[in-house]
Amino acid sequence: MVAHIRKTAVGKKEWLSDASFRDGVALCQMIPGATAMQVAAYVGLRTRGIGGGAVAFTAFGLPAFLIMLILSALYDRAHALPAVVSAFGGLQVVVVALVAHAAFTFGKNLLTDWKGPVIALAAAVMFGFSFPPIGVILIAGLCGLGLYHRQTFPASEHTDSGSIYSLGSLPAILVVAALLFVLLFLFQRRFFELALLMAKVDLFAFGGGFSSLPLMFNEVVHVRAWMDSLTFLDGIALGQVTPGPIVITATFIGYLQYGLIGSVIATVAIFLPSFLMIAGTVPYYDRLRSSSWFNRALRGILYSFVGLLVSVTIRFSLTVPWDAVRVILAAGALAGLIFNVRLIYLVIAGIGVSVLLL
Repeated sequence: MVAHIRKTAVGKKEWLSDASFRDGVALCQMIPGATAMQVAAYVGLRTRGIGGGAVAFTAFGLPAFLIMLILSALYDRAHALPAVVSAFGGLQVVVVALVAHAAFTFGKNLLTDWKGPVIALAAAVMFGFSFPPIGVILIAGLCGLGLYHRQTFPASEHTDSGSIYSLGSLPAILVVAALLFVLLFLFQRRFFELALLMAKVDLFAFGGGFSSLPLMFNEVVHVRAWMDSLTFLDGIALGQVTPGPIVITATFIGYLQYGLIGSVIATVAIFLPSFLMIAGTVPYYDRLRSSSWFNRALRGILYSFVGLLVSVTIRFSLTVPWDAVRVILAAGALAGLIFNVRLIYLVIAGIGVSVLLL
């Protein structure tokens, strides 16, 4: 998804320079939260300030929320139907192709010398063996410091409109969010528990949405017993096929637990902390970028993002029960992405092929 945001914000609309967009990706990788959602917010913040960031963040997540809400409602009624099982089987293959294409795109643009692939490969291995994401990011930053200690990187460009904005409205957002939590605590303790859980998951999601799933699984299945493990895995599968971050699984959990109101509360809570963090960090990011030490560490962190995409591609691939139809479908989806076929067409084609042949 980040690759598609870049194509729109940098290529089509020219809202940001490529250098500024890469800085945003690195920043979003360093702080907890769903990376794609934060990158969307970063584009809005750089372009139109706090208001633009809030609009971009909300608009990017809203389709995923609505689709997941519909899918969650349908799940109660039709999750065992053979046609539905087949459709999800095909869509998972399209998701593998999409992540693989994103890894290739970022790798092609970033890995310009031998040091980059080394850091990216090491990060992919660590992510693959479930190292704590914050630890992988720190190690990648240290590798950047060490391997590029003799190289000077240019400071961040300041040509983007709205690159510095006022934080005046951010305290008001914080006050409103705190007040909502207090009201839930006083009058709807069960909703407060749901919101607090999702906010905690978001705050510990270093390295992107995938790192939040183990904590969410433990809290929802083992600690609170809101659902069994198989139902939770079904929610993850739905999260993989929606056009949004995988932590949209929170909508599924909220809906099955408390219906429509629960889905809204869980969704807001899983995304709000990361928006507040990115909004509060961007105005000071340019100061960091003026430091040569920070620039070297930043290069390593960018490479770790490529490694994360590679590891996610491998993990997704291992979950798919590959056969001849799925291999052909994956190859076709990847070819379509390479030749810039619109993603919605690939999704429709994947559903059609899988329902007919799987």
